[in-house]
Amino acid sequence: MEDRAHPERPGLGKTLHRGQICTGTVTEIADFGVTFVDIGGCTAMINVPELSWRRIDHPSDVVAVGQRNSAEILDVDLVSERVPLSLKALQEDPMLEFVQQVGRIVTGPVTRLVPFGASVRIEDRDDGLEGLVHNTELAGTHVDRPEDVVRVGDVLTVKIIDVDPRRRRIVLSRVQALTPGSA
Repeated sequence: MEDRAHPERPGLGKTLHRGQICTGTVTEIADFGVTFVDIGGCTAMINVPELSWRRIDHPSDVVAVGQRNSAEILDVDLVSERVPLSLKALQEDPMLEFVQQVGRIVTGPVTRLVPFGASVRIEDRDDGLEGLVHNTELAGTHVDRPEDVVRVGDVLTVKIIDVDPRRRRIVLSRVQALTPGSA
């Protein structure tokens, strides 16, 4: 039976399926953050959140035009002619490593400040895994603004006090890391 959504590509729905691993060549990196990949005559896309587990500024931080990559097919929508892919589905989730690490002391640079705390890249990891040190855990005294005690680029020693892989959160404490015998 011919695939009516793709008369020029009969059987496309039979050759591509959800969960399949395919290899394709990046043909375009769009300004709006979607990478297009040629997978055997079909143009597929990888949205920014599916490029990597780490936070990225632009798809070109992960892929380049002409680069060949393997990716997992997330869906095959023959009606809209869309095939979304995921690179990160083929990578181990770095968050899972930290579930067993609660209580561990780590170091890392402050990457950004928000009104309620500071993001710290754990051990300057290549995967960009970050945790949050809430204002209440930045210093032994009350902190209104994180920039009053730390700056972007400062390297902090922190303790992993909670990991929630489902919500993708690592909670860190500078106070507990600097206080001997803290719980």
